[in-house]
Amino acid sequence: MGQHTRFAVGAAKKAVADSGIQNAKIDPRRLGVYFGSGEGPQDFDRFTEMMVAGLRDGQPFDLAAFTKKGLEILNPIAELEQEPNMPAAHLASLFDAQGPNLNCLTACAASSQAIGEATEIIRRGEADLMISGGTHTMIHPFGVTGFNLLTALSTRNDEPQRASRPFDRDRDGFVLGEGASVLVLEELDHAKARGARIHGEVAGYGSTADAFRITDTHPEGRGAISCIRMALDDAGLGLDAVDYINAHGTSTSVNDKVETLAIKQVFGDRAYKIPVSSTKSMTGHLIAAAGATEAIICLLAIRDNVLPPTINYETVDPECDLDYVPNQSRQAKCDVALNHSFGFGGQNIVLALRRFAG
Repeated sequence: MGQHTRFAVGAAKKAVADSGIQNAKIDPRRLGVYFGSGEGPQDFDRFTEMMVAGLRDGQPFDLAAFTKKGLEILNPIAELEQEPNMPAAHLASLFDAQGPNLNCLTACAASSQAIGEATEIIRRGEADLMISGGTHTMIHPFGVTGFNLLTALSTRNDEPQRASRPFDRDRDGFVLGEGASVLVLEELDHAKARGARIHGEVAGYGSTADAFRITDTHPEGRGAISCIRMALDDAGLGLDAVDYINAHGTSTSVNDKVETLAIKQVFGDRAYKIPVSSTKSMTGHLIAAAGATEAIICLLAIRDNVLPPTINYETVDPECDLDYVPNQSRQAKCDVALNHSFGFGGQNIVLALRRFAG
């Protein structure tokens, strides 16, 4: 398996065990998988060996030598296993999930979108349960080089523990994380009938595109604004109902400024009263797995009435002037949380998560 699949299997085993569905009489045709997965790590060392075989000083690239070396050293199963769809395929096999099986790769919004779309599958009556979440690792030469060329990564290499600093004036980019997070989503009556322990409710889902540029966020936050409103409308929630926002909060100059602007455009004066934090300050940026990780954090905030902090928040940025729960967690009532995921390419996802009242 690729490392992305190994992460997914580890997290899914924990989620399925927590849900108790393995001890229940589940129709496998009504159990599906919807994942947000990136590609697995490429075999950089073998690829380099192939490139060296094709290079000759002063000569054109020798494609025949390159191909010959590749046929000798590459593993065809490894090539298959690095594809983004493979985690979902392995999970279906592992848990006998014979229902809908899908994967989306919408950059940093992928696993939140997977949760939202899995919720819609259940709403439409096409499944009773969906194993959903995301997995990714980009900590390899191709991944790090790509983000470096985009100037998206922090260069605070002498103080790595202080490098991820969302909303701080001195932020200079994100720190890559890796891993997987998985939830089991279930139709309410189905969950009640088997006596499931319910952590919370996916109350609303919004999905929009900036329709602007390949990597840049729209400077006025138009996609994020409409996405937040869509999720609130879908959940039937007013502006006063939101107790906490888990921000996308990447620690890049543009994202944090535009996300702050979007929150203020949606909530008006109340934006200053809603605690907002970026847990990427502690986890790093898990890319395709980020949204599901932060959805779980929202559910834990609701469960415990404890809001996670934005660490490394030291210097106020005049353009980022909300309550970012600086540096220390906070005890506070939390019945409704919004989870923001705003990905490269202008893909915006917002999940509205709510305490289950019984």
